[in-house]
Amino acid sequence: MFTFLPMKVSVSRKEHFNAAHRLYNPLWSDEKNSTYFGKCANPNYHGHNYELIVTLVGEPDPETGYVYDMKELSELIQKYVTSVFDHKNLNLDIVFFKNLNPTAENIAIVIWNILRQHINSKLDLKIKLYETERNFVEYPAA
Repeated sequence: MFTFLPMKVSVSRKEHFNAAHRLYNPLWSDEKNSTYFGKCANPNYHGHNYELIVTLVGEPDPETGYVYDMKELSELIQKYVTSVFDHKNLNLDIVFFKNLNPTAENIAIVIWNILRQHINSKLDLKIKLYETERNFVEYPAA
């Protein structure tokens, strides 16, 4: 018979959404924005196929064995993130980015803040957001 000691386990759910954005600092000239952000400062925007990984860390429930019900996690992500962000222009359509540059870093922080409201605070919440196959951010930092 195994004896289980209290331990934390990570569970993760992967989702995706497609969105356009423009990286731009309104306090800078167009030239400075273009120099700093390059193609990402295109006035006509550009898009990404974002991959989102939401991780919860906690102790498995003794009755269910779950850290968190993955179906419920998927439904939360779809309701509060993917249905809101998918096929949108982040700069124009998403209120969170009205005065916030929609960098991958800021998108991850916004997603964390949205989901944190709906997930018990006894669980650690981590966001990993892939903007491209090779570029991704994690919040909070590992």
